[in-house]
Formats: sequence, C-alpha cells, structure tokens
Amino acid sequence: MKIGIYSDVHANYVALTGVLKRYESIEGIELFACLGDVVGYGPAPDKCCETVRNHARFTVLGNHDAAVAGRMDYDYYYPAARNALDHHKTLLADANIRWLQNLPYEEKFENLCFSHGSPVNQGAFEYVFTEEHALSHLAHWDTLSHITFMGHSHLTKSFRLNPPDDGKVEELKGTVLHLDPPAKYLVTVGSVGQPRDNDSRACCVVLDTKTNVLEFLRIDYDVYEAAESIWNCDYLVPDFGKRLFLGV
Repeated sequence: MKIGIYSDVHANYVALTGVLKRYESIEGIELFACLGDVVGYGPAPDKCCETVRNHARFTVLGNHDAAVAGRMDYDYYYPAARNALDHHKTLLADANIRWLQNLPYEEKFENLCFSHGSPVNQGAFEYVFTEEHALSHLAHWDTLSHITFMGHSHLTKSFRLNPPDDGKVEELKGTVLHLDPPAKYLVTVGSVGQPRDNDSRACCVVLDTKTNVLEFLRIDYDVYEAAESIWNCDYLVPDFGKRLFLGV
C-alpha cells in the first residue's frame, strides 16, 4: 500500500492544489493523511478545510486548528499570527468549524502514527527537529509506533531510534529513506503551505508500506500567486507572503 502524508497547509490553497495534483500522478496511493494546521497564516482557510476534509482519510489536530476551534488559548501567539486566526474563525463555514472541533490529536493505522507534534503529551504540540528531541522519545519506546509522522516544525527531519538497550538516535539524510524494523522512526514531513527549510517548494511524502520506503516530494507551484493572495488580504501582514519565496 502507498500512503500520501502532508501537513501544515496553512490556508495556502494554491500550494495545496499543487500537492494534490502531484499525488494524482502517482499510481497506487490508497489513502491520505493530513497532520494538521490546515488554517493559519494564509488567505483561504475555508477552501483548504473543505478540500482536506474531503480528501484525507485521516486528519489530526494542529495547534492553529485548535486555536480556531476554541480548543486552546492562543493569546501568547505573536500579534500577526493571532490576528490571522481571529479572522479565520469568522471565515470558516459551520461544518468546517465542527470538523476542526472534533479532530483527534492522533490517528493510528497499522504500525503507523499520525500526529501534529510529538506523540508524547500531544496537547502540548511539542516540536521534534533535533537529535535531542528524538532521544527523549526512547523512554516511550514501548508505546511508539514503528513510524511516527509529524508536522508542526515545517521542516523535513527524520530520526532512527534504535532499541533502548542500544540507546542510539541517528538523524537520517536524503529524500528517499528505508525505514526497516526493529528500529523506530520519527519523521517530520515538511509543510505544504509554508515551508521553513529554505526551499520554497511545497513538501509532502509518500510511504510504500510493502517496501518500507519513504520518499519526500517537492512540488513547484505558483508562489507569486499565493503571495499576492496574501498581500490582497487586509488582515494578513505582507511578511506572510514574502517568506513563501524564501522557504523560511
């Protein structure tokens, strides 16, 4: 089976449609999972929610989704991000608000886990993008799935965890990875709508469960169109559009 996994759309409908079009060109994908943060930062929260809601078999709650759905306090967010979320609340259809209000923190499928941040203490939405972050998960070895897929950091990071009697964690490099047991893996899948790994292209992944091969995909899309749609939104700051060109 092939599984398409993507995250952090952040109301960037131009990038989302590019990713879904690329997925359509790949034969054999049987299900899709979205790892949260469908809203926030961008100009098209309702269209993105509607699209993901009808596309992904599994969608988990991101912190921006939780904020818009009234499931967390986001007063500590910096003003521009907070203002975007305040407006997104008013733009979402009732059905999409209810959808966000009922998203789980985690979904499990066979030997896979889908989570927005760390699968440990999920309501805290903790980042995993360093070996130190990954190492802390060894204490939870028995409850970890073979592969845990995460978003949140907007980075493409992958870590191999050896069994606790070995106690080693290794960051994996490359765009094609072989994820074989008995090791366990923590994988952050990058961002569709707002990459922060110095690459402006949208990012998503495909996992082949028969071969345990994971591939990171980068998708060119019309960044200028996406940025311009932000600049034409009077409640979004111009920097949200500018950063799309830099992937930061």
